[in-house]
Amino acid sequence: MRLIALSFVALLMLIQYPLWLGKGGWLRVWELDRQVAQVKNNNEKLKERNGKLESEVQDLKIGTDAVEERARFELGMIKKNEIFVQILDANSPASTSDARTPPSQVKP
Repeated sequence: MRLIALSFVALLMLIQYPLWLGKGGWLRVWELDRQVAQVKNNNEKLKERNGKLESEVQDLKIGTDAVEERARFELGMIKKNEIFVQILDANSPASTSDARTPPSQVKP
């Protein structure tokens, strides 16, 4: 009787092995589910980024406001007949070469 019980337990363990640890077992399925969730999260971030970029491309194609904004902030350009005023913080270090050069000697 004891031999039959041990053989049933051994068969049960052999049947359970592929279910938990085999190629299509639960542990593998859980790992794949985790990877799928991670990829979906990454895809959502990339879709959001692509939407922002697409919106910016449309602004650059259609309107001149985005082009003007980029020219002002990234390139430091100003319109004709505009006055540019820069207020420096008293605590910030000023560039010594700009501060000592008289305006008549500054090259354009």
